[in-house]
Amino acid sequence: MKTPAKSHNDNVVDFFSGKSYRELHDERFIRLSPELDGLEMLYSNESNPDKLFSLKILAWGLRANGEVVGLVPWLNDIVACTEVFDPLNGQWEGYYDVGIDEVFFDAPIHKIIELETAAEYYELECDNDDDVVQELPDTIGTHAVLANETTHQLTLVEVVSWRLLHDGNIYGMLTDADKVSSTPVLPGDKCLYPAQLNDEFRYFFQHQIANKIKAEDPEALAAISILVEEN
Repeated sequence: MKTPAKSHNDNVVDFFSGKSYRELHDERFIRLSPELDGLEMLYSNESNPDKLFSLKILAWGLRANGEVVGLVPWLNDIVACTEVFDPLNGQWEGYYDVGIDEVFFDAPIHKIIELETAAEYYELECDNDDDVVQELPDTIGTHAVLANETTHQLTLVEVVSWRLLHDGNIYGMLTDADKVSSTPVLPGDKCLYPAQLNDEFRYFFQHQIANKIKAEDPEALAAISILVEEN
């Protein structure tokens, strides 16, 4: 994807990341490809040093600098697998192919080729940072947790899709029930809105945890309550 060049001062550093604005600009995502073969991310944390945990990968993302990484919904955002940070000092340990029981550390070559080819083919020119570049359906059962501070109620909402904007931000899209004009609600529908821009949004969860919360599993409810209170 070819985008207009922007002028950035390499001496200007982002306070939170410690990276220059040029680095951040080059690290933005410019193209996504859904993960449809069940590949997973492996991670560990200090509380369970002898265990590895796994999450299904949502998609693969191509950065402006040419890097390709797996992406997962993680806490309150969608992040590169290689950059996950767990409250218990968790860290990424690799990618995992369940079908052949193999651990690997670089994006699959077929995904790299797919993303690079698509980025070259779709030469989008965007005028605004919030122009939509792509929107992928959610394929791993992601849910968003919304917390109403007035009523102290938690609500689980299914993520319909993931929207990539020209500035590289990726938003989980939720349904505004009051704006639904037809069903099923599909990616790109006007009734969708970004979860991360909702004041009540707290966290993303994949379907295993979401189903436990829906079933009022005591441990799951206790854990989510602590997370929401800390947030």
